Amino acid sequence: MEGRYKKLIPVRARIEEVVDEVPGVRTFYLRVEGDFTEPLPGQFNEVYMHGVGEVPISVSDVTSDGLIAHTIRAAGSVTNAIVGLGEGDYLGLRGPYGKGWPIDRLEGKDVLIVAGGLGLAPLRPVIREVEKNRSTYGKFTLMYGARSPKLLLYKYEFPRYESIPNTEFLVTVDKPDAAWDGCVGVVTTLFSRASIDPERTVALVCGPEIMMRFTVKELKNMGFKDNQIYLSLERRMKCGVGLCGHCQVGPYFVCKHGPVFPYWMIKKYFWVDQI
Repeated sequence: MEGRYKKLIPVRARIEEVVDEVPGVRTFYLRVEGDFTEPLPGQFNEVYMHGVGEVPISVSDVTSDGLIAHTIRAAGSVTNAIVGLGEGDYLGLRGPYGKGWPIDRLEGKDVLIVAGGLGLAPLRPVIREVEKNRSTYGKFTLMYGARSPKLLLYKYEFPRYESIPNTEFLVTVDKPDAAWDGCVGVVTTLFSRASIDPERTVALVCGPEIMMRFTVKELKNMGFKDNQIYLSLERRMKCGVGLCGHCQVGPYFVCKHGPVFPYWMIKKYFWVDQI
C-alpha cells in the first residue's frame, strides 16, 4: 500500500530477546521482517498484538545489528498480554512516529538528562548517542530517580553510564531499602549535587508529569531559557496518527507534533490538567 496509509499497516517483528527489568516491566528486542525505517531517538512505534490491540511505546534502543527495543510495563489489557510473550513469539510494529529528541541541537553543548521511573527508556537512545559520539558533545549529566531501588530501570547498565568520559551520573530513590546507601529524595534533589552550566546546557526531561513540572521549575530557577528545555509527553498518546484526539494538548497532537516538545512550544498548556 502506497502513500499516507502505508505506515498504518503493521509489519511482523520476531521477539529475539526478552530482558526482565523491574517487576512488571520487560524489554523486548525485535527483529522486523520487511522494510522498516530505523527509529530516531525519542520516536515511538505502535506495538500490535494480534487479537488484542496495540499501544504506543517509545523506542528504548536500536542495536548495532538492527534489533529494535521496546521497554514495556504491564499496565492494561494490551500491555499485560504483550509482557506475557517470549522469545520466538511475534508482534506487529507500525511507525516510527513522532518528533524525537533534538540531537542536532545538542552538538557542541553540555547535555543534561533528567529522567524519572520508566522515563529513562525513551532517553536511553540519547545516552547511546552521546556514548557513541562522545567528542561531539560537552559535559554529560544524567540524573535519574525512581520510587525504590527495586524499580530502578537498566541497573545493569549503570557502570557503563559511569564510565562514559566527562559524565556525571546521579541516582536517587524516594523510598530506600536497607541495602540502599545512595541519595534519597525526588529527582530534583539531585540538582544541588550536580555541576551544571545553564548557559551552555540543553536539558532533556522525561517521566511522570508531576516530576517534569517540578524539574521545569528547577531548571527555570537555575536560568535555563525556554528553548533549552525539551520534554517528552508520550504518556498521553494512543492511536499514533492524530485521529483519535486522545493526546491533544491545546492545538497540538502529541503523536504528530511531539512526543518531544521544546518547552516554549507547550508551556501555555503544560501546567493545565486534563487538556
